[in-house]
Amino acid sequence: MIALKNKSQLVLVDMQEKLASVMPKEVINKITKRCELLFTVAQKLEIPTIITEQYPQGLGQTLPSIKAFVSEASYIEKKVFACTDDAIFNRYLIRTKPQVFLTGMETHICILQTALGLLKAGKEVYVIEDAVVSRNILNKQNALGRLKSAGCIITNVESVVFEWLGSSENPIFKEIAPLIKNID
Repeated sequence: MIALKNKSQLVLVDMQEKLASVMPKEVINKITKRCELLFTVAQKLEIPTIITEQYPQGLGQTLPSIKAFVSEASYIEKKVFACTDDAIFNRYLIRTKPQVFLTGMETHICILQTALGLLKAGKEVYVIEDAVVSRNILNKQNALGRLKSAGCIITNVESVVFEWLGSSENPIFKEIAPLIKNID
């Protein structure tokens, strides 16, 4: 399946200050840049976005650098690991947008449980592997294997961006192209 901008919804799961501080620094910096790119493209293409925060009183807010790239998103505070177990999250899922793209942390906990819940709800789930993280790389790899076996599409930032754009003739292509070079 190919990512289609008119069928897509982008979700950032729990990219919060205290969680980020325990992730490998070089990894979190790269993932943050990739999420910034995804949100920039999503906003320019009018792809709806959801941002979740797991118990923000204890884990902090969404990383300020990411918030700076997000002008419109539905923010959801939650205490459950599977976003799909949260009634507010489910209200923000758009029925006419069957493709849900997951980014954030941690891959083996909230990303995994949310993806499985979305599959159960009949969504096409895309896990953007270079925009998700776990403290332990083995946990991330295990989760990605489980998600692929369960029917998720494991993809990457560049593939998603270019599929959403569809063509170099897209009006925002020239604006986005330099940003893509800065994500590694």
